[in-house]
Amino acid sequence: MHIGFLNPHGNFDHKNSYISEHPDFGGQLVYVRQVADAIAKQGHQIDILTRQIIDPDWPEFSEEFDGYGSVDNLRIIRLPAGPKQFLRKELLWPYLVQDWVPNILEFYREEGKFPDIMTTHYSDGGVCGVLIEQQTGIPFTFTGHSLGAQKMDKLQVTPENLAQIDHYYNFRYRILAERLSMNHSALNITNTAQERFQQYSHHAYRGAVDVEADHRFAVIAPGVNASVFGSDAIAHNEEATYQLIEERLRRDISESRRNLPAILASSRLDPKKNLLGLVQAFADDVIIQEKANVVLITGGLDNPLQEKVHDQQTEKLVIGPIREVVREKNLWGKISAFSVPDQPALAASYRYFAQRGSVFTLTSLFEPFGLAPLEAAAAGLPIVVTKNSGVGESLKVGDEDYGMLVDPSDPADIARGIREILCDQHLWQRLQKRCQQYVLEYYTWDSTALNYLSRIKQIISEPSANPAAELLPLHSYFRDPQPENDISLEELSYWYFVKD
Repeated sequence: MHIGFLNPHGNFDHKNSYISEHPDFGGQLVYVRQVADAIAKQGHQIDILTRQIIDPDWPEFSEEFDGYGSVDNLRIIRLPAGPKQFLRKELLWPYLVQDWVPNILEFYREEGKFPDIMTTHYSDGGVCGVLIEQQTGIPFTFTGHSLGAQKMDKLQVTPENLAQIDHYYNFRYRILAERLSMNHSALNITNTAQERFQQYSHHAYRGAVDVEADHRFAVIAPGVNASVFGSDAIAHNEEATYQLIEERLRRDISESRRNLPAILASSRLDPKKNLLGLVQAFADDVIIQEKANVVLITGGLDNPLQEKVHDQQTEKLVIGPIREVVREKNLWGKISAFSVPDQPALAASYRYFAQRGSVFTLTSLFEPFGLAPLEAAAAGLPIVVTKNSGVGESLKVGDEDYGMLVDPSDPADIARGIREILCDQHLWQRLQKRCQQYVLEYYTWDSTALNYLSRIKQIISEPSANPAAELLPLHSYFRDPQPENDISLEELSYWYFVKD
């Protein structure tokens, strides 16, 4: 089969450049690469379609073609959309309609052969799948990764602040793109049942998809790359990473505390990741302060606690508030924040801290799945995870617990989960061993790929087998994104605020 992966924002290259260093370079890109690579190794032709960026600040993404080297039948295809320079995903909408989709169609017409099916990712990839299907008949699957309505919930959007928040996030396009994507797709793919029933049932998506319709959904768990994150793996920069960590600990941590375990977190610097809640939990609990230091792996920022962050949103909403808690509670010498250069170094960091009896935390206010804790578990770290996550669904099977679930809105409960593990060596060992074995057995990218392929084969053999009850009409903006066709705030207000 010939399968296209539509992922216009962020980008892909053989070095995995900028992963976790920018909001557009998060776990979704790792997911797409790993699934695409695993399917390609099954012998199928894979194209990852993304946006071409010709920008001296982002030199890795200027060429039309790229690949990973691991397989010959996987191409990264970069096609223009709007201005040449990098644009964050919230600003891409008109250019996807005007340029990117037409360029994809022209590319395959010149090749003389289109993919058999598209898998689409995030709202922007999804609506591009809708447009391509309408012009070619090529079916597509939709993997949302995270949906805009939940993001609006967490940002506490109200009628009074809607215009201000939408000015930055452009939810008017995202919500409608998601509605069209989940409605027109041949199949909606989620990481967990919780994601299906909680995210897709939001009233903003009423009339777009029926979460009770089993034929419209497939739950396919993501995987962990054991060759990178396994406790026995050795990165090309393993020793260099260990040296980097020790240099940063000498910089930030008091000498008498440098041999303590770490309360470790690694995520994008996004308010919803709730790193502030983790630091508050640490600040309010004397016992865990005695037991461990906090270590934040902050993509692309090597000393954010001491140096002002250039990105205003990150400074104002994430690092600034953390810095304030550190000052008020006098946590200097007990907390460190730094960057590591790439994914192998991140895995090496997990192994380093596992050897010190540390614990990994993910305290997001909401997390559709949360692959990072599973990667940390594969490296040998017990995990403390937000109960508001898809991965939480995976950490309890029958009477077996594979990690500690906590309420991310309650710093005291975050502290409780961390304290229970750090203060009980037998519990640390039991959770560490149990979760590591569980992850390495059940969460592999090969398994993810085979589940994708099984569903894709069904769709190609019976393309009209899983129709939506009623197809939504395409909004005029997604035909011609001119001002007179714009999606209004009134439309967004109707979908988000009205519950009929």
